[in-house]
Amino acid sequence: MAKATTSKKTAPAKVSKAKVEKEETKKVKTNATKVVKEKETKKVKAPSVKEAEKKETKIVSAKTIQKKLVDKTKKTEIKEIEIKPQPDLKQKKESLEDKIDSAIQKKLVALLSLQNIDREIDKIRIIRGELPLEVQDLEDEVAGLETRLNNSKSEIERIDKDIKDKETAIKDHKVLKKKYETQQENVRNNREYESLSKEIEFQELEIQLCEKRIKEFKAQLELKKEQSTSTKEILEERKDDLKQKKIELEEIVSETEKEEEKLQEKSKEYLSKVEDSRLMNAYTRIRKNARNGLAVVMVERDACGGCFNKIPPQRQLDIKMHKKIIVCEYCGRILVDTAIEEMVKKQK
Repeated sequence: MAKATTSKKTAPAKVSKAKVEKEETKKVKTNATKVVKEKETKKVKAPSVKEAEKKETKIVSAKTIQKKLVDKTKKTEIKEIEIKPQPDLKQKKESLEDKIDSAIQKKLVALLSLQNIDREIDKIRIIRGELPLEVQDLEDEVAGLETRLNNSKSEIERIDKDIKDKETAIKDHKVLKKKYETQQENVRNNREYESLSKEIEFQELEIQLCEKRIKEFKAQLELKKEQSTSTKEILEERKDDLKQKKIELEEIVSETEKEEEKLQEKSKEYLSKVEDSRLMNAYTRIRKNARNGLAVVMVERDACGGCFNKIPPQRQLDIKMHKKIIVCEYCGRILVDTAIEEMVKKQK
């Protein structure tokens, strides 16, 4: 009984060893086949991988070159956009502002210097005094007297003609009267006599009326002749006065003529420098309306030099900036600071 049990016990141990050996051989075979397959796959895949790598490297190199080129172009574009235009715009703005400021400054300088010249011309005209006006008035008076004389002459001629017409009419009426009187002597009846006597009376009345008209015309003629003689005397006096005044004026003008011509030439130069018709029209209008003839005025003690009204500080700052032409709110004069006056003095 004991042997049986032992045999039974040893049998399964042998079976297990055989199984283990079989499994180990199977594993070795499978490993060998795997190794062979791997080698084969390596041998087959090796060239394709290299080619793929080469292709990939070529593609990568091309892409990198493209990227570099794109990056360079982008960088250049960015530099051009970021660096170049910004300072150009700033420079342009600054240059435009400078040009505008300088143009307005030039206009203000030209206006102030033009006003100084106009004031000098006004002084020369004040030296002449009222002589030019007196001469003009005398010339107008002489022209009026001459026209009056011509009118009185024409009226005298007309009155003379009317007197002559009435005298001829009187002669005609007298002839008719004599005719009717001769006819009255040879009358056959009373009716003819009465009609002829009426005609004679009518002719007598016409003669009387003509004589009356002649008297009136003669009176008018005497008045016109008196007026014409008085006007002639006045005209001769006025002509003498005019001659004297003209001589005086010519003497004064000859003294100041050269200076005035030079000043007028300078004023024309500064007018061309202003180069703004609207501004010039405003300047001439303000000069005409102003009592002292000042269109451009200095800011003195924070007030307008024309009307002496106070100017606010912000407005004074704008005047000093010379960015635009500023006008007084009260009198309408063009306002200027001391810097413009200094520039005008330097020009001289």
